[in-house]
Amino acid sequence: MQFQSLNIIEPILKAIDEEGYTIPTPIQEESIPIILRGNDLLGCAQTGTGKTAAFAIPILQLLSRDRTYVKKRKIRSLIVTPTRELAIQIGESFKAYGRHTGINCTVIFGGVNQNKQTSSLQGGVDVVVATPGRLLDLMNQGFISLRDIEIFVLDEADRMLDMGFIRDVKKMLAVLPKKRQSLFFSATMPPEIIKLASTILYHPNEVSVTPVSSTVDIIKQSVYFTDKGKKNALLVDILKDKSIKTALVFTRTKYGADKVARVISKQNIKAEAIHGDKSQNARQRALNNFKAQTIRVLVATDIAARGIDVDDLGCVINYEIPNIPETYVHRIGRTGRAGAEGTAISFCDATEKAYLKDIEKLISKSIPVIDDHPFPLMDHNPEPKPKQQQGRGKQGHARPKPSGNNKQKKWYGKPKTTR
Repeated sequence: MQFQSLNIIEPILKAIDEEGYTIPTPIQEESIPIILRGNDLLGCAQTGTGKTAAFAIPILQLLSRDRTYVKKRKIRSLIVTPTRELAIQIGESFKAYGRHTGINCTVIFGGVNQNKQTSSLQGGVDVVVATPGRLLDLMNQGFISLRDIEIFVLDEADRMLDMGFIRDVKKMLAVLPKKRQSLFFSATMPPEIIKLASTILYHPNEVSVTPVSSTVDIIKQSVYFTDKGKKNALLVDILKDKSIKTALVFTRTKYGADKVARVISKQNIKAEAIHGDKSQNARQRALNNFKAQTIRVLVATDIAARGIDVDDLGCVINYEIPNIPETYVHRIGRTGRAGAEGTAISFCDATEKAYLKDIEKLISKSIPVIDDHPFPLMDHNPEPKPKQQQGRGKQGHARPKPSGNNKQKKWYGKPKTTR
């Protein structure tokens, strides 16, 4: 099937062709007709499935039908997404697919001066892509009104829940028009997400593609068993392979991301870290440098990496195995997109073997092990850190319990001094 068979109007087809796309992905093929009919949609789809185009293309077409709004420029569609990076990516898609429609779009997010965003809003926009915090802030200031919203999209709902944005979402829902079309997308569907969807959607059609338990078959997966203290050396050794043009490296913590970026930078490998403690401008600058390949390695935490969409990303490296199996699927889904080849490498120390086992159970396959490398796992059974027991001192000796009149009294005043 090609895009022409989905009854898409010529201006959008022209833009799609200019972007180099001819065949829709499964979620696009299923979602676009549903949205064009005006129905609500509940979509279960992970990153890398073409989800953004699945709602951007039909929204642009629906808004293009009524040209009377071109002069009025009221906000007719609102897309809410959890991170700045994802908001920018969605905004770019709307501008690309809508370049011949006359429909305009603006992106608003926090962490930067609001003047440029408010100026754009005052000039009149058709589509707003927003993160929850800045959206509510500008609504409270009177820069944004949601009374004319015709199509509302909640994207990455599971990540919204993880990041604590659900309360903000509920505040938005309270002021949205009752009569509207709503589209709800989430990579996973835990009970909390299903409950939230039921408050937003009206008799929705359901679309589910690329279940979270499946990984893209074209991605070449492998695991290296190594000691925790050897992971830096192993990473540098792997990056000596010049065929790896770009690599997205995942760590569990912000501190770990900074440390890994510093280590490989000292080996003359251009790298930057991206995580929640970085300023919005620093995060976007690092992402732009990575896309432009002025840096070779981007080290990221999971939340910061959500929404990263890089063409021809050849390699994802799990510096640390995630303790949530679904996170592994999201991570490696950054590579091997649109039929391209991709590689996913994981480092596993002895303490992470249980995580690896959970991942293999989820994806229903064993990940091939690479034994031939210079930093093999030596400490197969690292001793867990001893837990400090209640009532025991640092050396493990029992503290004498005060009894009777020898009980120490609490003193809340200033300490006594001797002369």
